[in-house]
Amino acid sequence: MAEHRQSRKRRYITWAAAGAVVVAGGGVYAQTSMAATTWPAQKTYTGRAFDTCTAPSLNAMKAWKKNGFYGAAAVYIGGKNRGCAQPNLTASWVKSVNAGGWKLIPLYVGAQPPCQKSRNPERFTASTAASVGAKNANDAVAKAAALGMKKGSPIYLNMESYDIEDKACNDATLKYVRSFSKTLRAKTYRAGLYGFSSSSAAAVATAKDRTDLPGNLWYALWNGKNTTTADWPWKPSLYTDHSRGHQYMVNSKETRGGYTITVDRNAWDAPVAIVG
Repeated sequence: MAEHRQSRKRRYITWAAAGAVVVAGGGVYAQTSMAATTWPAQKTYTGRAFDTCTAPSLNAMKAWKKNGFYGAAAVYIGGKNRGCAQPNLTASWVKSVNAGGWKLIPLYVGAQPPCQKSRNPERFTASTAASVGAKNANDAVAKAAALGMKKGSPIYLNMESYDIEDKACNDATLKYVRSFSKTLRAKTYRAGLYGFSSSSAAAVATAKDRTDLPGNLWYALWNGKNTTTADWPWKPSLYTDHSRGHQYMVNSKETRGGYTITVDRNAWDAPVAIVG
């Protein structure tokens, strides 16, 4: 993502340090199977998306939409570890950009693992993982609803890199992620996770116990390839049925319609917010 977390250098070092194993699971059924009997239809977007730390101004969004390169934008809706102020991100902004044709991807910067090497102010422990996960999810739902993102929308949990070979830390992280996802579904919001393909995303994708894991996976693999299939790091049956996002380029300074924004680029084939 952008500068809300680690520097690109530190992120790359952390990202490159961990490994992965392969197991199956995921898909649309996993997104909805733990909550309401009847779910709102999934709103899917397939194409390029960008994320940037602070939601751009309405004028910038209008200019960038007219340019046509991107069709969706990720926005940081909340979390104590969110690193940027959001003066533009209001219900009125969401309504306006949605009316202008943008698809929105809600991202929540939740608590982070106890073994993670960062300065994030909110962390969980093995003993608090479940309770903090539920608390964060309830806050994420409240934030999304206040912005006009309706039930059936996805919320993507931002999970930074950590040592997945540290079993105690990895077990605590999966407990937190499961609690977050289960709580979202109980409130009829779809669960997703953003993480690195060699650490946090890998932990979810390769977990043998698939209970309560997110149904959508957004993986960071900075190879410059605009695809969610050709470079998919795990078994092909994982996260099918429009459940994948791929962050393939970071810190790209781009000028469109006279507005310059530093963004990360994403290939997207997954749920986006239901607005209006």
